[in-house]
Amino acid sequence: VHQPEFMITVLAENTVLQRGLVGEHGISFWINSAQGAILFDTGQGLALPCNAQALQIPLEKAKAIVLSHGHYDHTGGLGYVLERNAEARIFLHPDALKTCYHKPNDTITREVGMPKEIKEKLQSIAARITWTKLPTAIMDGVYTTGTIPRKTIYEDVGGAFFLDAEAQQPDSIPDDQALWIETSRGLVVLLGCAHSGVVNTLRYIEEATGQKNFYAILGGMHLLNASLERLAATVEAFSKYQFQILGPAHCTGFGPIAFLQKHCPQSFQICTTGSKFAF
Repeated sequence: VHQPEFMITVLAENTVLQRGLVGEHGISFWINSAQGAILFDTGQGLALPCNAQALQIPLEKAKAIVLSHGHYDHTGGLGYVLERNAEARIFLHPDALKTCYHKPNDTITREVGMPKEIKEKLQSIAARITWTKLPTAIMDGVYTTGTIPRKTIYEDVGGAFFLDAEAQQPDSIPDDQALWIETSRGLVVLLGCAHSGVVNTLRYIEEATGQKNFYAILGGMHLLNASLERLAATVEAFSKYQFQILGPAHCTGFGPIAFLQKHCPQSFQICTTGSKFAF
């Protein structure tokens, strides 16, 4: 029997279809391979303890922890993991530590950055951190993108994000990064939120690897505020890559997920808390 090279389990996501698991606004992936395990994002931290136990995921055995960006719904569970894992190397962009805000409407501005106690914990274990502004190898065949250049005219960060509580300085979210895995069937891409734009992300990975053969794209695509024009342009860009699995999740948005399912019916798959993908 052919063993999968990589097994990816969705540890936390907004939705859940399985008994005994918890969903929350956030995302976390567990990547298992012969070389060792990688944790990509940690959700808000409420779902991770319950789901890791229920799915028998040994967080203490992760060799690497990668953070897609600094927002609370991707970094909040890191404290729980670090209490149990004193060895894993941590990969994140230097800007992931900045203070940042979201202003979803005229009345509310809320802080959405990494929780203060997580920042302090990271400062205390600085020797274990690898800063990722450029494409960086996590282990053999697994890489993080570092800063993703913004080139498409129709993609933006996906919302009203700011560097100050007065919402005067826009946050371009330079810390947003994705992860790619080289498999025998092609590249597998994991997205935290794709604040850089999912098409910018794929194009940058194509540029970095010289490969056009993408097998699977999983994760948050931050299309929940996207115009119909942006959704149409995204689907058109996807058609160039002809991937086999498309698993939009987390911040993609219900409407855009339905749009992607309608326009990419052959590749569309549910990507929810507890989902497993073998490559």
